[in-house]
Amino acid sequence: MPIYEYQCGECQTVSEFLEGFNSASKHVCEKCGSEKMSRVMSVFSATMDGKSIVSHGNAGGCSSCSSHNCSTCGKG
Repeated sequence: MPIYEYQCGECQTVSEFLEGFNSASKHVCEKCGSEKMSRVMSVFSATMDGKSIVSHGNAGGCSSCSSHNCSTCGKG
């Protein structure tokens, strides 16, 4: 089963959930308990010929911050 990232619509916390492809389960924010969760694109990395490749699922940056301008996504 794949791991999906969801962002809380209330506190903006990003959480990971393991779920099946056809899962219809509701997710609850681990921080504030809200059910207003939206799936976000995950950041992933790969290695090709010894060079590290990082892909940002959302073109503006990463899901680790709201400004998309931080050291995590390399945009800061």
